[in-house]
Amino acid sequence: MPVLLGLLAVGFAYSMGAHYTGACMGMPHALQVVSARRALLVMAPLTFLGAAVASHGVEDTVGRGLVDGAGLSLVALVIVLAVAFGLTSLFTWLRLPTSTIQILVFSVVGAALAAGAGVQWRHVGVLAALWVSAPPVAAGAGYLLTKVLDRVPAFASTARGANGEVEAAGPAPPVAGSLGTARRRGGWLAPSLLGAGALASFAMGSNDVANATGSLVGTHTLSPLAAGMLGGAGLAAGVLTWGRPLLQRVAFDIVTVDRPMAMAAQLVQSAVVLTAVAFGLFTSMNQALVGAMAGAGAARGRRSVHRATLTGIVRGWVIGPGAAIALGYGLTRLAGAAIGAHSLLAAP
Repeated sequence: MPVLLGLLAVGFAYSMGAHYTGACMGMPHALQVVSARRALLVMAPLTFLGAAVASHGVEDTVGRGLVDGAGLSLVALVIVLAVAFGLTSLFTWLRLPTSTIQILVFSVVGAALAAGAGVQWRHVGVLAALWVSAPPVAAGAGYLLTKVLDRVPAFASTARGANGEVEAAGPAPPVAGSLGTARRRGGWLAPSLLGAGALASFAMGSNDVANATGSLVGTHTLSPLAAGMLGGAGLAAGVLTWGRPLLQRVAFDIVTVDRPMAMAAQLVQSAVVLTAVAFGLFTSMNQALVGAMAGAGAARGRRSVHRATLTGIVRGWVIGPGAAIALGYGLTRLAGAAIGAHSLLAAP
């Protein structure tokens, strides 16, 4: 059972690595500062580094902070990770950004309810309130910051084309790798956007790897360092081998961006995520970025927002947690009927 738990943790980490490429590197790629291939090559080692050296506290929190007492047994944890892995992979295949932390937390809640273990409802309630409020807050901030940056000449000079419409940032030929070429492509914004994407990649590794490997720490299967390195390897592999679809979707299919919009979205995403972390909470990098992009797009008018794609993403945000709690509960009940409910309660 510990081996199966470890395999599922690596699989979940792999799926998360692919899933968060757009959240980390979507904005620099949208402005053609960096090609898709180079964006993934920059992101992969940074996600591993963040997971290996800066995830230890989060590993412990996720491993022990959602269920009362000793937590769930190995059987229940295997079900939780299987649900989270399966749903995240499905959303990645559908190219729909979702929140892996929400999927994980609600699958834990479903399994805990079925197993009769106590859920820390106050903690879950605070997280749920944050998750509901973060996208509209990010959208409002993205709208306002885009308007502010429009008044800064260095940003506003390329906000619109000659006809007054937003300049599209659709897929382009590969961009050369030198910083000088990137700067010519993106002006002064290029190095800052690329740096923000690199920082977001490190932060994603440090913050999100625990979704996959926190259970390995909570069950004392691995130390936080070993769990971070194992999960970090899975994240990096997912970035490199399956990361392009979500990178393209976030970069080009949600909002047509220009420089002020991209900068506003990236800054608002960082502000929302870091504010939550400062209070010891977790929120979704995808939801913060997509919300900020929607707000920035609204500052440009309806033509810049791809409403069909955005509607599908919002629908996925609702379906993901609902499916996670239902599957976590249902599969745990089935396992309890098969092997005895007492085996699914607290970890030994």
